[in-house]
Amino acid sequence: MRVIGLAGWSGAGKTTLMARLLPALGARGVSVSTIKHAHHRFDVDTPGKDSWVHREAGARQVMVSSENRWALMTELRGAPEPGLYALLAQLSPVDLVVVEGFKRDRHPKIEVHRAANGKPWLHPEDPAIRAVASDTRPAAALPWASLDDIGAIAELALRHAVAPEAW
Repeated sequence: MRVIGLAGWSGAGKTTLMARLLPALGARGVSVSTIKHAHHRFDVDTPGKDSWVHREAGARQVMVSSENRWALMTELRGAPEPGLYALLAQLSPVDLVVVEGFKRDRHPKIEVHRAANGKPWLHPEDPAIRAVASDTRPAAALPWASLDDIGAIAELALRHAVAPEAW
């Protein structure tokens, strides 16, 4: 299993890029999972449903299973947030994990940058950035692909992804 991240400031288009990149990788025969970091409280459960009742009643983990999918929710209940490496260990094996967010972690990343966003580049300060997907070329000599060239971004992702043990 290899890992590549998509890192950038809010509004750069990471989620939009992810939605276009995943089908392109799948079309190449690459099995992909994702991890998304949220900076705020979020909920994947529906209030009033049985799984929500279990979780609200104090369960540390709640698994929901059906013929179409299963999901495991874990409540930290005051425990520290697990790091990226620990989260990766929870995934079933795939060819590639694409991480959105975790921009301060040391896994290899593609910087997603949009000039109109008015934010600075991340790559001068982050040595884990291996390539750039942007609407403008970076000043640094990093591999670059236009945000509209999904095939080229897929190539960058596959070329720069590494196993977690390597970072």
